[in-house]
Amino acid sequence: MKKEDKLILINHRINKSHLTIDDAKFSLENNKTSIALNRIYYSIFYIVSALALIYDFSTSKHKQLLGWFNKNFIFTGILENKLFKIYSLAFDKRQESDYEDFPEINIDAVQKYYEDALYFINKLESFINEKIKAIESNIL
Repeated sequence: MKKEDKLILINHRINKSHLTIDDAKFSLENNKTSIALNRIYYSIFYIVSALALIYDFSTSKHKQLLGWFNKNFIFTGILENKLFKIYSLAFDKRQESDYEDFPEINIDAVQKYYEDALYFINKLESFINEKIKAIESNIL
């Protein structure tokens, strides 16, 4: 993939992450907790998939992307462990709310997951922007 195309796609996924977290906020404000949990997870998924593009990593498997993120950025100490905990919990809660018949969902807990997702997105976007500068300078 050409550098310009890669940067366009990375920015598209970052924007998709922001739109999706906005959907989570709207869902939360309207007591649609299952939808909010889904959108919280996907906002994280999209920003991690933007990061993966920088490193030419591609997968259609959610757990594989989670594992790649953990192995390459958390285990190595590049990013803080808190980010993996947020991502992993969002994945688990999305699974529960999407696939269990009667999931127990506490709106206060979902509000906390939403706030954690905002933290995650901001941290990862800053990290990605540093990498984008390196790509644009042909350093990475």
